[in-house]
Amino acid sequence: MTSVADTWGIHEAQFWLRGQAPEAPVRYDAQAGIWCVYGYREVQHVLANPATFSSNTQRVVPRDMLDGMDEFSEGNLIQMDALEHKKLRGLISHAFTPKVVADMEPRIAELTHELLDAVADGDRMELVDDLAYPLPVIVIAELLGVPASDRDKFREWGTALMESTQEFSFVERTETQRKRLQDAMQQVAKLGDYLREHVVDRRRNPREDLISKLVQAEVGGERLSDNEVVNFSNVLLIAGHITTTMLLGNSILCLDTHPEWLSRVRADRSLIPAAIEEALRYYSPFAGTARATTTEVELGGERIPADSLVVTFLGVANRDPKQFTDPDTFDPTRDPNPHLAFGRGAHFCIGAPLARLEGRVALNILLDRFPNLRSDPDRPPRFLPSLSMTGVRELPLLF
Repeated sequence: MTSVADTWGIHEAQFWLRGQAPEAPVRYDAQAGIWCVYGYREVQHVLANPATFSSNTQRVVPRDMLDGMDEFSEGNLIQMDALEHKKLRGLISHAFTPKVVADMEPRIAELTHELLDAVADGDRMELVDDLAYPLPVIVIAELLGVPASDRDKFREWGTALMESTQEFSFVERTETQRKRLQDAMQQVAKLGDYLREHVVDRRRNPREDLISKLVQAEVGGERLSDNEVVNFSNVLLIAGHITTTMLLGNSILCLDTHPEWLSRVRADRSLIPAAIEEALRYYSPFAGTARATTTEVELGGERIPADSLVVTFLGVANRDPKQFTDPDTFDPTRDPNPHLAFGRGAHFCIGAPLARLEGRVALNILLDRFPNLRSDPDRPPRFLPSLSMTGVRELPLLF
C-alpha cells in the first residue's frame, strides 16, 4: 500500500517517517561502513562529547575520496573541534546576538511582504519558490554582504553539495558515488571562486558587512587567510538558509495536514513559536550529522572502534518514545520539547535564533494575508529526494 511518505517522495531510507522504529539505539551499517546512532540519549551523548566524537570527519575518510578537497577544509567551522572551533565561532557570534537578531525583525517582515506581494494578485503560490527559499537566502546574503540577486546560483551550488551525501559508502566505492562527489566539489569550487572575489574586494574596500569583519578579524594575533574566510562564508551562506527554508515549508505543511492546529494557531498567534518547535521535531530538517571517534567507545550496548564514522540520526532521535510521548503525533502543546533539530553542544546551530525569528515573522504574515491558505488537492507536496535532509521542495498552496 502506498503511504503518504511515498506519495510525497520522502526518501525511502527515512524509515522513521513511515511509522517504523529502529531495532536498536546503535547499529553498524556494514554496507556503508558507518555506525548509526538512533536513540535520543545516545545521540545527545555523542553531540555533547567532542573529545571522543570529533567533528573532523575528514580524518577518517579514505584519502582517495577527498581528492581535491583540501582547499575546502581551511576555515570550515563544521569540521572543527575544541579551541580552534571556539575561536572561529566567536568571530561570528556578534552577528547572532539576541539584540542583533531582534533588530532584523522589521527587515524580515518587509522582505516577507515584498515576496508575497508578487503572488497576491493570483489565487495560488508555491511556498518554497515564492517565500521559503528566497526569504532566508536574502537575509543571510545581506548579512554577509553578497548580492541577494544571485540566489539562484546559491541554490544550484547548495543543492549539488547536499546531494553529494546520498547513498554514501566507504565499503563499496562505486563510480556513481565518485562522480557525485566530483560534481559536488566542482560546485563548491564555483561557490568558492564567487566568494573569493568578495573577500579580495573587502580587503581593499571594507564595508559594514560580515565578510568585511571576517577579513579584518584576528585569531590568536593572526588574520584569517583568504581560504579560511571563503570557507567560513561558504558554510554560513549554505547552512544559513537551507535550514530555514525547510523550517518554513515543514511548519506550513504540519499545520495544513493538522487543520485543527491550523485553526488554533490562526486564532492564537502566541502558539506559533511552539508550533515551529514541534515542526522542527516532527520533520527535522537535517536528518543526521556525522562525527568520528577518537578512541574505542561503548555506546548503546555496542563497542565502536577508534577512527570510525558515526552518524547521529537527529530525525530518529526526535521520535524516540523514551524521550517523547506519542512521538509520531504532531502536538504543539508538547512541553518540554527538547528536540535536537538544531544539534546540541558546541556545534549547536549558531543561526537558530535567526531561523526561529524568520519562521515566526513569516508565519504570522502568511496567516494575516491569506485567511483561506490551504494546500492544493490537485498538486501534493514534494519532499527533497534526500537521505540527509527532510523538507519540502514543493508546497503548492491555494488562497
